[in-house]
Amino acid sequence: MTRPEKLKPETQDLDFELVRRILRYVRPYGALAVGAVVLTLVHSLIQPQFALIQKHAIDAYLVPFEHDRSLDAEALYQGLLTVALGYMGLRLLDFAVQYASTVAIGYLGQNVLRDIRADVFGKLQRLQLSYFDRNPVGRLITRVTSDVDAINQFITGGLVSLINSVFLIVTYVWIMLRVDWRLSLISFTVLPLMYWATNFFRGKMREAFRRTRLEQAVVNTQLNENISGAMTVQLFGREARSALDFDHANRSLLAAHVNSVQWFSLFMPTVALLGQLAVALVVYFAARFLLQDQAAGVVAGVTVGTIFAFVQFTQQLFQPIQDLADVFNNLQAAMASSERIFEVLDEEEEITDRPDAITLGQLEGRVDLENVWFAYDPDVTADTPDDDPRWILRGVDLHIRPGESVALVGATGAGKTSVTALVSRFYDVQRGAVKVDGHDVRDLKQHDLRRHVGVVLQDVFLFAGTIASNLSLGNPDVTQAQIEEACRYVGVHDYVMSLPQGYQTEVRERGAGLSTGQKQLLAFARALLQNPDIILVLDEATANVDTETELRIQAALERVMQGRTSIIIAHRLSTIEGCDRIVVMRRGRIVEQGSHRELLEQGGYYSRLQQLQYSGQRRSA
Repeated sequence: MTRPEKLKPETQDLDFELVRRILRYVRPYGALAVGAVVLTLVHSLIQPQFALIQKHAIDAYLVPFEHDRSLDAEALYQGLLTVALGYMGLRLLDFAVQYASTVAIGYLGQNVLRDIRADVFGKLQRLQLSYFDRNPVGRLITRVTSDVDAINQFITGGLVSLINSVFLIVTYVWIMLRVDWRLSLISFTVLPLMYWATNFFRGKMREAFRRTRLEQAVVNTQLNENISGAMTVQLFGREARSALDFDHANRSLLAAHVNSVQWFSLFMPTVALLGQLAVALVVYFAARFLLQDQAAGVVAGVTVGTIFAFVQFTQQLFQPIQDLADVFNNLQAAMASSERIFEVLDEEEEITDRPDAITLGQLEGRVDLENVWFAYDPDVTADTPDDDPRWILRGVDLHIRPGESVALVGATGAGKTSVTALVSRFYDVQRGAVKVDGHDVRDLKQHDLRRHVGVVLQDVFLFAGTIASNLSLGNPDVTQAQIEEACRYVGVHDYVMSLPQGYQTEVRERGAGLSTGQKQLLAFARALLQNPDIILVLDEATANVDTETELRIQAALERVMQGRTSIIIAHRLSTIEGCDRIVVMRRGRIVEQGSHRELLEQGGYYSRLQQLQYSGQRRSA
């Protein structure tokens, strides 16, 4: 089971760098972001006015009438009505401002979400195959979905609250100091405790959210493996063991979630408690100041309205500070997720086009492997000793003439498939060179090279969609007539036409519902459509088909290979007897070359493979 990566140490600089990179995605929508910030600023200026209006109503109308019942009640009612109408008008304005701000920031967040997801997906499309050898699919899916969504939550929810809370705090502090500086300083005494609590819990929540994301990736990986391998699980009766492994991963995720909830649950009440402490201090000292001012006959001192307003101010001052707890919640999740996202985006692309890469024209089809040493292990370099067991190909020299059909045979692990992967430049060699028409494949544009190389794999991958879309792969230049012609070549046209919707028949995930032979024939047709003129590389494409289907493929291949350079890998030696040349590989080296007849006459390794295979077939019969 794949476990999470080791946690990286938390640093303040890392936070600012990650935020800077996230905000870089906001830059294309600068006008929208500025508009949202302005609306948020207007909201923060409006919000404190409600307490001031209430203070005015109490001091100007309610308290005077309480002390002197002889005042004109009608005038007081009219004054209160004016205050109430102004209060409601301001509320309606604040509603409109908040609505516009929320819509703007939501639109901004969704566009940023789209851009980040597109960049991650595009990066994954460009990364070398060795990256996917090292990273499980479930982990990568988590980064494109859950991790990106965490950043979206920060932008749409956290960013609004962050800007709004900061503006509100500044506005409240300014107004409170203007109303009564003594009560303001008393309420501010709690701020150092608030700052300490925020810093303390911030680090704990950051670590907890990072662990949660990593454990989520483990669960996703297990789900992907067990769903994809459901047949294998059931075939070997591994249901109980798989359930046990998943339960272990699930419990680890539960523990990570509980840990993050525990820290967040402590943070919120702590902030709320400190806020109420500030309110209690304000009420106590405000009452003392009120009594002292009344005893001293100070008219412009603390009033009942001032006390009421300061209770409101203090609660509202600490409310945005409490809201910052949610912001930190989103921020920690976003920071943990963004580390993983930018780790993907920062992954070095080992297989890249050089600035002066060559664009190929019409190919002759000559392929040369010159003293090729190759290993899949990224730690293997050109300086690695020759006797290192990690080498897959060891000093391979292979020269294929234009239009020649060459078969690669040998035991599993001999390096046959590696040759085809290097010709397509899915990997780069550590030593030597792979050349097409005399050009090192590292000097060619990847897309252009692969446009000339058709590959049919043993494990055929079909995308969700119709049969026609799977054959054309979305290429608008491929016509229906060409699709049907290719299918006739490989003998699958009649089968497709027997389906209820013909070429528009929907293909289920990974081609479920189609036999191995049918999928293989469709893969042949797809290769022919994409690369009808140049090089056809066949990777054990007939290994899992029945004899009748194999014969049909053989007949199609004889027509297709005429005039084309063909590299064929097959376990069944009977399928490659007609090739121009057979190259026998063993432990990463070429040990024999020649025609079928020549190799049999030599009585070497190929001859022994032939005898073993035919003796096995006779026993099976």
